[in-house]
Amino acid sequence: MSNNKTTDTVVEDIYHLMDTKQVAEGVNIEKVIGDFGENVKNILINNITAHEFDRRKLRMSNIGKKDRQLWYSFNGYKGEELQPHTRIKFLYGHLIEEMVLALTKLSGHEVTAEQKRVEVDGIKGSMDCKIDGVLTDVKSASPFGFKKFKDGSLVNDDPFGYVDQIKGYAHAEKTTDVGWLVMDKTNGHLTFLKYDMADETKWYWTKLNFFSIVDRIKNIKNIVKGIKPPKKCYEPVADGKSGNMKLPVGCSYCSYKHECWPEVRTFLYSNGPKYLVEIGKVPSVIEVDRDGNKIDKEAEEFFNA
Repeated sequence: MSNNKTTDTVVEDIYHLMDTKQVAEGVNIEKVIGDFGENVKNILINNITAHEFDRRKLRMSNIGKKDRQLWYSFNGYKGEELQPHTRIKFLYGHLIEEMVLALTKLSGHEVTAEQKRVEVDGIKGSMDCKIDGVLTDVKSASPFGFKKFKDGSLVNDDPFGYVDQIKGYAHAEKTTDVGWLVMDKTNGHLTFLKYDMADETKWYWTKLNFFSIVDRIKNIKNIVKGIKPPKKCYEPVADGKSGNMKLPVGCSYCSYKHECWPEVRTFLYSNGPKYLVEIGKVPSVIEVDRDGNKIDKEAEEFFNA
């Protein structure tokens, strides 16, 4: 489908679609819905059936992760097993992203190059798509993560390596316009963050182009082959005024946190787990071990007495 729409209006057009139930003129509704159903089926199959996943491989989707994390992965460290609820969260995210892409098509925007395979210096990956010609990753995010896409500050705080990932796709596609179409999975809000890597007048240009993705790939290939892991990615931060020190967000989501911080203790708060490495005051919430099993504090105190 050819039209004059741009990514500048993709969010408002999806909102308009949901508000009016009016699909854009010229859209093949049956095809879009049929493709959506087929893609959802494949997502579910991939998430509930066994399939091999080699953590030792460098891929476009992980080259932006921290050096130490990639070293552990490449060198065969097992890391934490994902909890069932975490696997459901990831499945939910994939389903959301597929839904958002279908709504993009139904609202009259052109979606091309879906899951196109690309390669840079031997590192392979599959890009999500191009929307109205703009290389785009479709994401779901927590309200906290959504803010970085909404205000454009992702380039300043990118613990999951989204920027390097899309830079890899952009290099392979020889394009400089990149973006993320993101949904807040709690509230349903949408935003489209676009960066123009060629526009030197933009505030983010220096940070976005501080190093080339080719240099990053060559560097990380050497790092993961090193004998020892590189320095730790983060340092602990204060947990309010409690006197406790916790791991920052980047460490919290890393499956190798116990390799870096063997003394870490996990406490389950209502808004999620906290990983404490220094404890001045023991939290009065449930504590779990590395495998997610509840720790019986009374029994622990008895045997340690």
